[in-house]
Amino acid sequence: MPSPFSRLSPALEPDTQLAEPSFDTKRHVTYWLRCLKTFLPNVYTANDSNRMTFAFFVVSALDLLDCLVPHTTAAEREGYAQWIYHCQHPAGGFRAFPGTDFGERRSAQNECWDPANLPATYFALATLLVLGDDLERVKRRECLAWLAKLQRPDGGFGETLVNGRIEGGSDTRFGYCATGVRWILRGTVEGPVEGVEDVNVDQFVQCVRLSETYDGGISDAPFHEAHAGFTYCAISALSFVDRLPHGAKTYDQNAREDDRPLAGLSDLHATIRWLASRQTATLDEDDEVDTNGDETDTPSTCHDAHTFVRLRGFPSEQGEQSYKERPTSHLDLQWAGFNGRCNKLADMCYAFWVGASLDVLHKAPIASRPRSRRYLLDRTQHPAGGFAKHPGDPPDIYHSYLGLAALALMREPALKPLDAVMCVSVAARRCVDGLRWRRSIVGEGGRGRGEEGEEGKGEGVTKGTERTEGTEARGGESRPAAPSSAGTTASASDGFA
Repeated sequence: MPSPFSRLSPALEPDTQLAEPSFDTKRHVTYWLRCLKTFLPNVYTANDSNRMTFAFFVVSALDLLDCLVPHTTAAEREGYAQWIYHCQHPAGGFRAFPGTDFGERRSAQNECWDPANLPATYFALATLLVLGDDLERVKRRECLAWLAKLQRPDGGFGETLVNGRIEGGSDTRFGYCATGVRWILRGTVEGPVEGVEDVNVDQFVQCVRLSETYDGGISDAPFHEAHAGFTYCAISALSFVDRLPHGAKTYDQNAREDDRPLAGLSDLHATIRWLASRQTATLDEDDEVDTNGDETDTPSTCHDAHTFVRLRGFPSEQGEQSYKERPTSHLDLQWAGFNGRCNKLADMCYAFWVGASLDVLHKAPIASRPRSRRYLLDRTQHPAGGFAKHPGDPPDIYHSYLGLAALALMREPALKPLDAVMCVSVAARRCVDGLRWRRSIVGEGGRGRGEEGEEGKGEGVTKGTERTEGTEARGGESRPAAPSSAGTTASASDGFA
């Protein structure tokens, strides 16, 4: 029996174009409200210690769908904020869930079992911004002092601090969270602020450069394989500290070249090329084999490098001649997803990791958005709401949020615009600029990431819409930019599973 989730139709005539796929807003809203207001399925139990991460996904998803305020009361939203502050660690940062809080029984002997968690701290701050909180209750000085202690000698960051030791991973995911926390709490200002030492930005930038690979991607450690998730985290982290090659600090034409700070990508062109090569028509396991035995190297056989969507110049002229007269499939490139590494199947989440990376680098048009959108909506959008990792899989919170985020970057009309670096709505990101205490650090005219800020660069808003100060436009409608679960799971601790 064919899978009920299969969207392929073998009866299509050659040259037939499929109907434009639609985003099922109602089902997605229902899915996320179920995640917010009912118990998650028991398969999420093993991820209880990642509850702050799930809170971010759920609250931010409803914000992207523009239904957080209509479907929750002010008291409920304040309750969510109170829960986050309940997870705030007395020494700075936030816990990943309340289960380690000893309360009045906390002591020097048991405090090692209750450390603050770096990813949880970023997700906590981001969720508070989505909820419209002013972060006045955040222990900012303690958090920034704790953050500096998490930096390793090589410039990278750990996950927790236990008995003075840095514990946890060391890849760019933690660098992303660290620089994100730093940017929210102090902007891009380098050096001590209010008596609190800064992290070593130059060392972090050098750590990222050491993780660059020969082909332009970025890995979790030197000499490892490039990975799209790690690449996104590195690129966005460099944006947080304004060290991208086109950033205000590294591209200051008035500064002498020797005085410009180190840029975080040694070969920007190679990185863009590597990201563009992640778009592929190899979508599932059936696409990996030459089912017809004719080696036509089209998406209907999808068994080698010719199935990858590449920049102009690929394949070569000789390569095109070698299969010029061979038959092609009428399904060629109707759908195109993204993979995270060379020669891998497409995975829904990489539509965000790759798409957002290109967006941050102002190269989003390089990827084929129509084919990516069709893949997301036709192949991974689930009938019950949410998105699946692969066609036919059930939805999960991780992939469902990144599906919304990827579509928001494509200017899906039903979704709020997304800030690619923070992975939250533009409206939530704007809240950062309005924080009174933060303006005293970055300056009244400070835009946050760099002197100009990231907003407004790149492609802008969809044609036919206008934006005026203090409003966001979508589908011809202007509205104030006010500050404002179901399925199975992919483990949040897996990172980029």
